[in-house]
Amino acid sequence: MNKKLLLTLTIASGMAAMYAAKKDPVVMRIAGRDVPRSEFEYLYHKNASQQMEPQTIGQYAEMFKLYKMKVADALAEGIDTTKAFRDEFNGYLVELRAPYGVDSVYVHKLLREAYDRTKEEVQAYHIMITKPHPLAPPFDARGKADSLLNLLRNGADFAQLARDYSTDKSSGARGGYMGWMTAGRLPYNFETAMVTLAPGEISDVVESAVGYHILKGGQHRPARGQVLVLHLLRSVKDGSPESAWQQAKATADSLYNVLSAPGASFEAVAAKYSEDPSSARQGGKLPWFGTGQMVEEFDSAAFALPVGEISKPVRTRFGWHIIKKLDSRGLPSYQEMEPALKQLINNPNDERGTMMAHDFAAKLKKKYKFKANESMRRTMMEYAATNGIDTAFFNIMPERRGETFMSFAGVNKTLGDFMENLSHYRAINYPSAAPAFLEKMFDFYEQQELYRYFADHLAEENVEYRNLENEYRDGMLLFEISNRKVWDKASRDTEGLEKFFRDNQADYTWSEPHVKGFFIQAADDSVKQAIQQRIAGLPADSVVKAVRADFSKTAKIERVLKAKGDNAMIDALVFGGAPVENSESKFPVYFLEKFSILNAPEEVSDVRGQVTSDYQNALEKAWIEELKAKYPVEVFEKELKKIK
Repeated sequence: MNKKLLLTLTIASGMAAMYAAKKDPVVMRIAGRDVPRSEFEYLYHKNASQQMEPQTIGQYAEMFKLYKMKVADALAEGIDTTKAFRDEFNGYLVELRAPYGVDSVYVHKLLREAYDRTKEEVQAYHIMITKPHPLAPPFDARGKADSLLNLLRNGADFAQLARDYSTDKSSGARGGYMGWMTAGRLPYNFETAMVTLAPGEISDVVESAVGYHILKGGQHRPARGQVLVLHLLRSVKDGSPESAWQQAKATADSLYNVLSAPGASFEAVAAKYSEDPSSARQGGKLPWFGTGQMVEEFDSAAFALPVGEISKPVRTRFGWHIIKKLDSRGLPSYQEMEPALKQLINNPNDERGTMMAHDFAAKLKKKYKFKANESMRRTMMEYAATNGIDTAFFNIMPERRGETFMSFAGVNKTLGDFMENLSHYRAINYPSAAPAFLEKMFDFYEQQELYRYFADHLAEENVEYRNLENEYRDGMLLFEISNRKVWDKASRDTEGLEKFFRDNQADYTWSEPHVKGFFIQAADDSVKQAIQQRIAGLPADSVVKAVRADFSKTAKIERVLKAKGDNAMIDALVFGGAPVENSESKFPVYFLEKFSILNAPEEVSDVRGQVTSDYQNALEKAWIEELKAKYPVEVFEKELKKIK
């Protein structure tokens, strides 16, 4: 039985309305548990939508009662209390709640913004100061970025500072110039500054996950779309002398002349001579790409080429490239890009995830009447701005550890609670960066606690979600109890299966005789004779192992149960069929050993699949009778009849 079939459900997209549950009449009481009308109605309509001929309410009610009795049996056996069940169920709940934890209107706004930004290409310039690695010595990266910004505000040359101080050495060597870029390739905060700055305008310090950036505005132009190319690379190692570059250039020129000749195959030449292994295996073909995805020299040459033309060798930091343009296309539509845009904004490393959480938290704050202890926070921010978040910071206001840090929906979180949460993050010792970090920690803690409360109470507030959660839980319980009582039991209960077969052996018949034994294919007659001598005195359960161990290179063996007409070679050996040659040229000689001809199954293994299925049905039937005797069912027909 496929577990997925029992757990299939459609997860709603977007944030469903958060409203208090209305009066929900009870339609059934099964094993002492009430079944609200909303749950029965939800499952009935879902089942109806999946059937070619939908059931009536009465027909479905009978099936539903049995379903709930099985769930009751699973609860009685404590399946829901096991660690394995709880871990799996809680993992599902994280996914199940996720669509309810965002505002679909806000998400759509971010998606449209992301798409609209792809309509332009922008020249990007930046100076970067990388954040220190957690295991590296502390370094005031933010302070360094602030000092460089002050120099720029006082007239310093951006390009010179980039060359002298930027930790992005590639762009730093070019005065901070990164080339033409498109949206979706860079951190969101960086991208926002890049697309909003006027040409020549200097940004404030922009933080990303990897460092601090100061940007200078560049020129804008309409997006050029994407191109599809073949390329051939003659690589040159970093730091190589100019003579190495010229030697590689001479080879590239020679290959260009070959490729320019009538009838030349770019794919064949690239496959043989390109030093980019991944594309060489594809005849030089690269995936479709847009602006900013390749180094600028390659990018410019590829977009400038007419379709079908081949470039002269183009120099990049990787070596010399010869490019053939296969095709070009414009910007895809919003509908075409939407899946990729959703993947982009849902990336755990994308700042928009934080923005969506912040937006949703703002709505929860209003709903739950959130209040923060602003005076306490001001004291903490003032300390951080002067001293950073040092060891002493965690002992700030010790006499106030029990005071309220924030409250909402009757929940009270103390300063001690917040400090315990903060202790799990690396301290920021520098006053230049500490206030922004602390503000971020305030936000994270608020979002975490608000969402936890929201998730814990979602089933109480939202009927749609409650039905989904119940369906998931009951589906898991149904699978586990059915496995124990029927499916797994039938396959593992060897004695029970054999007894069932003996008791019902007359029900299992064949229309054609079957041969049962060992079908062996050998290299020649001498191997055949050797095998026959080897297995002559062996019990049946040792034959296959012995032949495979002693004759692995000269024969092959399989245990068979074949009906007349199933195999031409076996028919020729025992059922009077016409002689046939073995198509296996390596083992032309074939024969049967230790075989018998059966007119009906003689043991379970002869019809295991059918017997197992029948035994499962018998176990299911017995279980149903047990459930009906064990769990009382009360149906409130008046409420049931109201369901349409």
